Amino acid sequence: MGSVASPSANREAGFSIVEVVVAMLLLMTVALGVAQLFAVGTQANWRAKNQTSTAILAAQKMEQLKALTWSFDTEGLPVSDVTTRLDLPMPTGGGTGLNPSPGNSLTADTGGYVDYLDVHGAYIGTDPTPAAAYCRRWSVQPLPLNPNNTLIFQVRVIPMGQLADADAGGDRAREEALIFSVKTRKAP
Repeated sequence: MGSVASPSANREAGFSIVEVVVAMLLLMTVALGVAQLFAVGTQANWRAKNQTSTAILAAQKMEQLKALTWSFDTEGLPVSDVTTRLDLPMPTGGGTGLNPSPGNSLTADTGGYVDYLDVHGAYIGTDPTPAAAYCRRWSVQPLPLNPNNTLIFQVRVIPMGQLADADAGGDRAREEALIFSVKTRKAP
């Protein structure tokens, strides 16, 4: 005759339904926490990409401004580029060059001091379009202590999704770039 298993042996042989449910709840809680970390990480990466892009686009415009002539000629007379147009993909004539910009050129679209770019940083135009990802504005101002020989350049690049809020409140957008530089005429 075969042996009959005792009731205590059957209970120890497997897991109860309560133990399985508790284990599943713990596993789901950990999985949800990890999923939230992935979402936060993805959002942080997106912000970092936008911040890097705006900084690069601002630096590009700053280099264009700094490359314009602001010096003295061989006779010691000031020479200034006041005709280059920088709101086109390639600098051309017929623009404002290093003429002082209106006071609101960093906070409002001002002819000659704004352009729009797509997600890759390519020029789109001087008016916003649905393809525009960034608005780039710049200003040229004489330094009050030395207005004839020193200029202050400012370049502001704002992601389009944050432009309306930045313009309405005058505050800096979360992912915008704002850079400054000074250019001084040097004697020959």
